[in-house]
Amino acid sequence: MYGYGGYYGGFYLDRTMFILIPAILFTMYAQFKVSTTTNRYLRVNTNRGFTGEQTARTILDRNGLYDVSVEMVRGHLSDHYDPRRKVVRLSQDVYYGTSITSVAVAAHECGHAMQHAKGYVPLNIRSSLVPVVNFASNISWLLIALGLFMSRGIFLNIGILLFSASVLFQLVTLPVEFNASSRALSQLGNMGIVEGNELKGSRQVLTAAALTYVAAALTSVLQLLRLLAIADRNDD
Repeated sequence: MYGYGGYYGGFYLDRTMFILIPAILFTMYAQFKVSTTTNRYLRVNTNRGFTGEQTARTILDRNGLYDVSVEMVRGHLSDHYDPRRKVVRLSQDVYYGTSITSVAVAAHECGHAMQHAKGYVPLNIRSSLVPVVNFASNISWLLIALGLFMSRGIFLNIGILLFSASVLFQLVTLPVEFNASSRALSQLGNMGIVEGNELKGSRQVLTAAALTYVAAALTSVLQLLRLLAIADRNDD
């Protein structure tokens, strides 16, 4: 299709790149927001003084998840829940910390453990997509590049189809993360781990973290639209 690119000052400009601008800007905002918010509340301790590890253990035990262990893992905000081993892994700052950020992040990962125990459907769907996405992410861009280089639409179309699996994964991730945060805030408030404005601060931490998943989903969707525009151009 005419008008998707052109030469400017000796350089070729692919106009489909403009499709990604909203995602790039939102990603920058999300990274700024999560960095400033988590660092801000990392310096504010809770009145009850629960560490991240104590918070996680308390929430898990209160929900009958005695078989889920809590471990420390290296890295900054490398916290996650491993459903295969039934382990909540917390970074050092979260594991030992008594800050609002520490308890909020720990509670969020416990939210995933609760989802796993309850058979939360979006989590099951996301878990089932992991092997597909791992395969697709490794080969999709290779096929797309091959299709563009050789002007073979079949390779390009297969590459785009495989990339779509990654887009689906990012979209399914959104309800999983939002629901885990909702469970976390409910647990923190009901158990009295945080009080008053501390709950508001916890919500701000988890909301900021959620923006990164929104940014990833937006980037994937717009990248898919860009690839479809490129495929349409090549067909013409």
